[in-house]
Amino acid sequence: MTSALDHDMIADVKGRQPIRVACTRVDDPELAVQDLFGKLGASDLAGVILFCSSRYPLDRLADALAARAGDLVVVGCTSSGEITPEGMAEGTITAVGFPAEGFRLAVECFADLDRFEAADAQGRIRALVADANEWARRIDAQPSHAAIFLVDGLSHREEMLTLALQDAFGEVPLIGGSSGDGLDFKETFIFCGTQFRRDAAVVALLSAERPMRVFRTQHHVPGATKMVITAANPMTRVVHEINAEPAAVEYARLVGAQPDELGPAIFAAHPPMVRAGGEHYVRSIQKANPDGSLTFYCAIDEGVVLTLGEGNDIVAGLETLFDRLDRDVGGVDRVIGFDCVLNSVEIEQRQLRGTVSAIYAKQGVIGFNTYGEQYHALHVNQTFTGLAIGRGC
Repeated sequence: MTSALDHDMIADVKGRQPIRVACTRVDDPELAVQDLFGKLGASDLAGVILFCSSRYPLDRLADALAARAGDLVVVGCTSSGEITPEGMAEGTITAVGFPAEGFRLAVECFADLDRFEAADAQGRIRALVADANEWARRIDAQPSHAAIFLVDGLSHREEMLTLALQDAFGEVPLIGGSSGDGLDFKETFIFCGTQFRRDAAVVALLSAERPMRVFRTQHHVPGATKMVITAANPMTRVVHEINAEPAAVEYARLVGAQPDELGPAIFAAHPPMVRAGGEHYVRSIQKANPDGSLTFYCAIDEGVVLTLGEGNDIVAGLETLFDRLDRDVGGVDRVIGFDCVLNSVEIEQRQLRGTVSAIYAKQGVIGFNTYGEQYHALHVNQTFTGLAIGRGC
């Protein structure tokens, strides 16, 4: 099945120019796009990925982007906060531009995720990879490849999509984030082609003649408190009972809170974790519902055993991560980062926003706060994931 979104947009390039970044707070959509593209110097870019506050009127913004971009590849999503050249922020449009000397960007967009056909999608992804390999042969190079994935954060389709797409990409690593709208959980959007759309996803295959590394880190470790999901609706990610008790009441009891106190701050500080493949992954709670149930950000099912997580030193963990990434790519040019919205809540709660924001700015991180993160074939929560891109020779 094809649509206006179902097309391949490609730009072929090579070179060593620095990756360009820009941020705007201008309220008017047309002027905001003018400001953003003026800072990027977009005339010689291979493509742009942008992260946009949901405060903007998205129809007008889409028209302005389409008019300004022309044939330039532009994709993006709404956010729950942006990571700008100056650090953590809200209410901006933040963008990263890949110069046409050094990068190749190929994009596939998927509309109507309720009717997502895995076989068709995998065929399209394999075609992207084949084209990238052919490009490498033509220029006699051995570039690095990474798939940057953006998906509607309220679609409840991340697990299925991530698994299907990573299988098709093979050895090319997939990394990405789920779009957000602050902490409203009402409407989240993907921009591809000429529109912001719900129930959509986009994957951008980035090729570069310089080192690139994907990463995932989390600052939570499993504690001693365990619980069992005894009633749940996997389709809606709603848990009705924990330990055969009303979910919100039992979770509140386990973390030492009252049910009416449950909210992002408590969910961020006491994340449930699941053990899979020898590792523990966070299964974050999105919200407490009036009927006493809990809605999760990730897939959840009856019989799953969860362990309450405990937080480690956020700052020390980030410093260790960035030191390693700098060594891995021989000096970082930029990091495209996907940081869970609950991490930003916890950072604020611990009064670390200024410190973490300064680290992100110093390390060249550009990205957004997500409703979930994708790493290879996994959809995860409360992690900081991303792609480190080296400066090259």
